Amino acid sequence: MKACVDIGGTKVAVSLVSDEQASAGASLPAAMAVRVVGPTVKTGDVNALAHQVLALVDSACAQQGITRADLSATGVSSCGPFVLVDGRIEVANPNICGGLAGSPRGIGNEWTHVPLEAPLIAALGQVRIANDAVAALMAERRWGALRGSDNCAYVTWSTGVGVGLCVDGRVLRGKNGNAGHAGHSFVVDGDAAAICGCGNHGDVESMIAGGSLARRIGMDAASVMTAATKGDALAVRIVQQLCEVMGRLLYNLVATLDLQRISIGGSVFLHHSAMLLPMLEREVQRYFPALTQGVELRVAGLGEKVGDYAALALVADD
Repeated sequence: MKACVDIGGTKVAVSLVSDEQASAGASLPAAMAVRVVGPTVKTGDVNALAHQVLALVDSACAQQGITRADLSATGVSSCGPFVLVDGRIEVANPNICGGLAGSPRGIGNEWTHVPLEAPLIAALGQVRIANDAVAALMAERRWGALRGSDNCAYVTWSTGVGVGLCVDGRVLRGKNGNAGHAGHSFVVDGDAAAICGCGNHGDVESMIAGGSLARRIGMDAASVMTAATKGDALAVRIVQQLCEVMGRLLYNLVATLDLQRISIGGSVFLHHSAMLLPMLEREVQRYFPALTQGVELRVAGLGEKVGDYAALALVADD
């Protein structure tokens, strides 16, 4: 069996799927054999995240009646950014590492990056790790809303904001695997309340990410989105402002990379996609028609399962 690990700023999920299902070409596995989930650990020793992943792997294996040694490969779709230490990936995610922005974020640790690849390889053997948005892009191109598109992006609007990019049929990765971290690009002038976990004031994550909204506007993402769907005038204005920021990000991606299609996922977006998608389409279409005409925005085809299948996409052909 293969293990599929999805590491986010809010939760860590580990799923198991049979080698036969994983290698079934364009056929999406109907269901994972086992799935276990836990809130992302953010306290204790700097190795706590890797230990949590291994504990969840062991729990999933036990439910399936196997051990780590029976795994043929492990795919890890992890929030980033990544840094390389002795050639191995470590995670420097602003929603996990409290040492990046310090006390204003209140995460409760002083980590600036945490080991991931080295301890997982030592324990599991063959491991493939990619930024979660890059892995989700691969999954969406294989099984989801980006099938058949060679110039496309996957965007997640969740606890953080991440992007995976594909141009001329090539998935972009960058020097440290961080290509697509457009959530840390600037589209507005920041203010004191708009602080990202990375320390930036006024980047996209600080303005619209689920992990930033409660501090910046006094309402969490679910509350403001739900109020807007019910017609609350203030909430509608707030959501429109959030979509203006996300719309600028999407346009910048299209203008820079000449994209044809963008698939959007993440908990903030997916739970309210019926309201948000038309708003984002209008925002993108406001800009330079020579670049935006015919560009498609789509709800992620894999929906809330995109994280599990993102990890699978990394090892499906191993």
